[in-house]
Amino acid sequence: MASAMRKQNYFVNLIPPRPTFPFDMTSEERALMMEHAKYTHEKFAAGKVLVFGPVMAREGAFGMAVFEVADETELRAIIENDPTVRAGLNKFEFHPMKLGAAQASHPD
Repeated sequence: MASAMRKQNYFVNLIPPRPTFPFDMTSEERALMMEHAKYTHEKFAAGKVLVFGPVMAREGAFGMAVFEVADETELRAIIENDPTVRAGLNKFEFHPMKLGAAQASHPD
């Protein structure tokens, strides 16, 4: 029996097409972002994403997620299949991350 592989964590930054994107999306872009949200929720439910959401930075909002996957190959496959990436709307950058600790969230 093979030993369980240790999962790896990655910080992923979703790079929108422009800094004002959350405030001036077209209806087509909004529809793609709804598909992105559904896709990300599916990966969250599957245990591949630990936390995700928009970051409302002063210089421009962006999306972030912390993934827990087997390796960079699995991460790239997930990212490249995101509906907004396939459509050429968003880009991503990612960095390996050492997870110090994580807690379950309790949304209101």
